[in-house]
Amino acid sequence: MSTAPESLDLRSVVFALSEALDLVGVNDLHHGKRVGVMAAEVARVLGWDTQDCDRMFDAGLLHDCGVSSTYIHRRLVQELDWEGADEHCRTGAELLAGCAPLADLAPLVRWHHTHWTELPARLDDPQAALQANLVYLVDRADVLAAPYLGDNALLLHAKDVRARLAAQAAAMFEPTLVEAFLEASRHGAFWLQLEPRAIASYLAAMRRRRVPVPATRATLQSVAMLFSRVVDAKSRFTTEHSAGVARVACLLAAAAGLPAERIDRLEIAALLHDIGKLRIPDDILDKSGALSDEERQVMASHSFESWQILRNIAGFEDIAAWASFHHEEPEGGGYPFGIAGAALPWEARILRVADVFQAMIQDRPYRPPVAPRAVCDHLAQLARDGRVDPAALALLERNLDRAAALAQAGAAAPDRPPPGGPGV
Repeated sequence: MSTAPESLDLRSVVFALSEALDLVGVNDLHHGKRVGVMAAEVARVLGWDTQDCDRMFDAGLLHDCGVSSTYIHRRLVQELDWEGADEHCRTGAELLAGCAPLADLAPLVRWHHTHWTELPARLDDPQAALQANLVYLVDRADVLAAPYLGDNALLLHAKDVRARLAAQAAAMFEPTLVEAFLEASRHGAFWLQLEPRAIASYLAAMRRRRVPVPATRATLQSVAMLFSRVVDAKSRFTTEHSAGVARVACLLAAAAGLPAERIDRLEIAALLHDIGKLRIPDDILDKSGALSDEERQVMASHSFESWQILRNIAGFEDIAAWASFHHEEPEGGGYPFGIAGAALPWEARILRVADVFQAMIQDRPYRPPVAPRAVCDHLAQLARDGRVDPAALALLERNLDRAAALAQAGAAAPDRPPPGGPGV
C-alpha cells in the first residue's frame, strides 16, 4: 500500500480532471486538451511569461468543468455562440473557487463565453480579462476546427477557420488576441499539433513539469470534492451521491478501527469513485425504464474509466484502486477486473457496501427510495451469493441509523417519472 505523499503534483491533478471532463464528449476526448494547447501557444506569441502561458494551458484544460451533461457539451462544441452558454461558466467558476489549488482559474472560466465588448467592465484585472477572452477565442477555434480533424483535412480548412474568427475581432474577441491567434496559426504545425498523436506528445512534455503543492488533508479534500461535484451534477438523481457514499464509508471504516490516515484516503476514494460516469450519455443515466444489454455494458464501463483517470495521479495508487474496485465482488464476479479473494482490498469492500446502500436509499429515475432496513436485506442476499463482503455488511447493520442519516444528508429529492425499471 502506498503511503500518503508529502506533496501533490498539481499538474497531474489538472490532467486527471481534464481527462474526466473530456469524457463528457463521449466520442471526442480531446476538446479541453486542444483548447489548452492553443491557449498556451497564442500566449507565447503574445510574449506572456511562462507562468501565464502555463496558466492558459491549465485554464484551457479545465474551462468546461461546469459541464457534466452530454447534451450541453454537444451544443457547446457544435454552435459558435448561443445564449445559454453562460450557465456552465458560472458553475465551473464556483467549483474552481472552492478548490484552493485551482481557485486562481475561476475568473477565466467564469467569463470564457463573454463577448469582449461586454467583458472589461466586469473584471478589475485587465490581464484576467484578456486571459478569459483568449480561452473563449481558442475554444471557439476548436469548435470550428474539430469537424476537420483527421487525415490532414484541417489544413485544407484552416483558412476558413481563421477568417471566421478574424471577422469577430473587436466584437466577440479582443483585437490583439485575434492578431496573435492569426500569427500563431499561420503555419501547418499549429493545426497538426491538434491531432491525437501530437496532443499526447505535448501533454507528455507538460506532465514532466511538476507543480508540487502540499498534500494536506484540506487540499486533498478540496480536489476530491471538485471532482465529485462535477460527476454528481451530471444527473439530478445523483446529487450528493459521492459525498453521501464518502460519509457512509468513513463511518464504516471508523467502526472497523482503521487508522485516521486510511480513513482520510478512503474518503477521497469514495468522493472520486464515480468519476468515470462522466462518459455515460445522459439518456442512459436518466433512463426511467430497464437498460438494454448494450446500455448495461456502457454503464459498467464507468469504473474502468475511473481507473484510467485516477491511476495517473502520483501518490493516489491505493485511492485509484479502492475507487475503481467498487463494483468488484469477493468471489470474483464483479467488474471491470474480476478481482477476488485477498486481492480485493478491505477499503474497496467497505466502499462497495457504502455505494450500494447510498444508491438504494436515494431517489432514482427507475424507482423510489428504498427503506434502509430493506437495503440491508438486499445486501444480505448479495453477501450470501458472494457479491459483497459479510464483514463490511455487518458494520453497516450495527450502524444502520447513523449510516442512513449520513447517506441522506444534504440530498434533495428531485421530480422523477413513475417508478419501474432496472432496480439498483
